Amino acid sequence: MLKIVRRLLLSTMLISLFVACSKTPYTHRNQVVIFSPQQELQMGYQAARQILQKEPVSNDPRLNAIVRKVGTKIAQAAAQPGYKWQFFVIDKDVPNAFCLPGGKVFVYSGLFRAVQNEDQLATVIGHEVAHAIARHGAERMSMIQLGRMGKQLATQAIGGGKYAGIINQAYGAGETFGMVLPFSRKFEYEADEIGLYLMTKAGYDPRQALTFWQNMMQLTRNSRKPPEFLSTHPADIHRIERLKRLIPKALKYYR
Repeated sequence: MLKIVRRLLLSTMLISLFVACSKTPYTHRNQVVIFSPQQELQMGYQAARQILQKEPVSNDPRLNAIVRKVGTKIAQAAAQPGYKWQFFVIDKDVPNAFCLPGGKVFVYSGLFRAVQNEDQLATVIGHEVAHAIARHGAERMSMIQLGRMGKQLATQAIGGGKYAGIINQAYGAGETFGMVLPFSRKFEYEADEIGLYLMTKAGYDPRQALTFWQNMMQLTRNSRKPPEFLSTHPADIHRIERLKRLIPKALKYYR
């Protein structure tokens, strides 16, 4: 058993030598990312192409104009020259938005049931742009990849056999509940914070973020949402309370 532990420790140390460490903007959190920005950009490009082939892109000139207007201002505030920002509206009655690695932002037309003005739209786009510049997608993929490498090392260390199934189950549960969900919630809170600063730098009122999330609470109050523990997103009420504490700091970026 001691030899097994030594082999695992040595393998982990060797892996760590090849892992790139960096810090997130604004929050300055240490993060582990094993993918280069170029790889990240390529993954985002490929994913965007697939999405645009499958999803109905909106032809509504008003929605496209406001999303591009707000998105461009947020992107300029982010000041990340390596990103290729593009903003799309998906014609689906779903209150959702997301950003792919590298800067492809998608806003669903259903989101406008909760958005009453440009400031509230800036809350959403700022949040999604924050995910991109904080490299949350690449960091999450890195954590999953490193977890899988650890599983392979553990299986090899004990020689596989009858214990391989136990290890697979343990790492599967650990990857979901110990890594993916907690990191996803952490990323959501961090994107809320960075997004608040970005929208304020772009000239939007960060206090409108509170109104937007209150609108979302009203919009989704009758939906069957999973409990926060099993959700990648924080509960809206927790999100609102945290944003209230961050607004005084965000207002320092107001211009």
